[in-house]
Formats: sequence, C-alpha cells, structure tokens
Amino acid sequence: MTGGYTGRDLPFQIALPARDEAAQFGALLDALAAQDVTGPIGVSVCLNNTTDGSAMIIAEHGARASGRLVIDVIEQWFPPETAHAGSARRCAMDAAADRLAGRPDALIITTDADTRPPPTWIGAMLAAAQAGADIIGGRLDLDGESDLPPAVMRLHLLWARYWSAVRDIEDTIDPREWDPPPRHGDHTGASLAVRLGLYRAVGGVPPIALGEDRALVDACCAAGGRLIHPQSVWTRVSPRRIGRASGGMAASMAVLFDNAAAGVDPMVPGLNHWRARAAWRRALRQAGRDATIPDAERRLPPMPDDTPLSLAAPAS
Repeated sequence: MTGGYTGRDLPFQIALPARDEAAQFGALLDALAAQDVTGPIGVSVCLNNTTDGSAMIIAEHGARASGRLVIDVIEQWFPPETAHAGSARRCAMDAAADRLAGRPDALIITTDADTRPPPTWIGAMLAAAQAGADIIGGRLDLDGESDLPPAVMRLHLLWARYWSAVRDIEDTIDPREWDPPPRHGDHTGASLAVRLGLYRAVGGVPPIALGEDRALVDACCAAGGRLIHPQSVWTRVSPRRIGRASGGMAASMAVLFDNAAAGVDPMVPGLNHWRARAAWRRALRQAGRDATIPDAERRLPPMPDDTPLSLAAPAS
C-alpha cells in the first residue's frame, strides 16, 4: 500500500535511540510531524550518554509541533561496558512498549536520529501490519544519493544489483508467501516495526553492542513472527561516514568510499553460494523446522568471498 493512509485503528509508538545527535533531530522530527497519518504521534526517545544538548533541541521541536508530536525523553547514562546501541534501542523500545501496554497488536516502530522518512512511512507500516505482518522491514535509501561521487555511486549501484540478485534467488528457490516479490531486503533499526505482543514474547531488544536490530528480528522470526519487506515502506538514511554506533551504517559508508577511492572491486560470495543457502533453508522449512533457521544459520561457516562484486552483480 502506498501513500494516503490516514487510519489510526492500530496504536503505534515511535522508538528512537540516540547519542549526541542534536544536529540531526530537527530534520527527523519535522519529517515525523509531516506524516500522513491523523492524530498525535507518540515518540519515545532514549538519549544514551548524551552531552550535546539534544534534550533541548527535542523540547524546542516538540513545542513547535505541540499536539502533533507527543515526545517522551529518557536521559540514560549507561556505564562504559553497556553504553552501546543495543542498550539504547532496548531503552527506547521498552519505553514505547510501556506506552502501548495492553494492546499486543499495537506496533512499535523504531528508527535512528539521522533518518528522514517520507510522509508515507508510518502509514505504510500500519497498513502492512493491518494486512497481517508481525515484523516490517523498511528499505533504506541514501539521502542525497545523486550527490555521491561517481566512483562511489558506481559501487553503490553494484551492491544494489547484487542484493537484488540474491533476493531473486531466494524468491525462486525458497519463497515465503507472506513476503512476496517485489520486495527489498532491509530490516534494520533505521526502519523497523514489530508488534508489541511479539516484542514482549521474545524479551525485547538483545542488549548487545552490535547487531541488536537483526538479533531482535531473528528472535521474532524464531518465535513464529512473519517478517515482510514491502517496497511501500522506506526511509532516507544519512550517507555520513562517521557515526555513533561502532560497525553501523556509517562504517559501511566509510568502506564504500574507501573502496571507491582506491578503485577496489570488493570480493563477495558468488551467487552459487546463495542458491545453496536458499535450498538449505527450503529443506528446513519443508521439514517443519522454520523456527530453527535463524539460530542454525548463525552456526554455519561464513560464505567465502570468492567473486569480485562487478562479476557477481548482474548487469542491468
């Protein structure tokens, strides 16, 4: 379903973890206020070890959008060993869950401070949930993509073609009727929604330093949740190369820029490995072991990076 959705039959709350993102909050909060859903939009923010005055910026934007954005701010100071994205996202999503208590079908929608969702973002999430989805991944598009240097854009497009080919393989060999093509492949914390009942059932966000969003999705799928990737759900993400979370999106962008500058053609798993992996997943599903796939897949040896990206990504 595309834009124009204005229903509010399904309660939702936005969960936003952030650390020293005062410069980013204005664009995000303006984008949330411009969503095409009716009524107030609840936002639970966890400021993780923040010292840059983010709370004041949020308060100023909240006041300007009074009646539209209802923002709760939790200023949390984590000890060094737990001052990471997992703790912050768990804090924000738990706060959102508390706001939605008593409605297991309600939707917790999480994003990051440096995103800029289109006006249809929340509505498309709600429409997908009302159509039966339990977990909804949103596609990530680079903000200002047209301004990327040509060498960076070339690599970016090669990666896009590569992952599109991987999805085509999965949809051919191991299709899932609840997540039909055309679909994207993103389900990260920059654009993700999960039903409250499922979130509570799996114990919330795993408090790990890296990959907490994917670990949450894996736990939800293992618990029987239906994950979908509708093209109607997408957001813009920053192409910045210095971020707050170690190993996050900014780190990937830094590698992309470095490879482009050095003229490096990254090595990736050839598509034959993805065909074998899809067949492996299909065999487990046919044996009634669908819920075991996330854990079993983590135990497999990594696929070998044996093919240059330019050869693995089919020409458009």
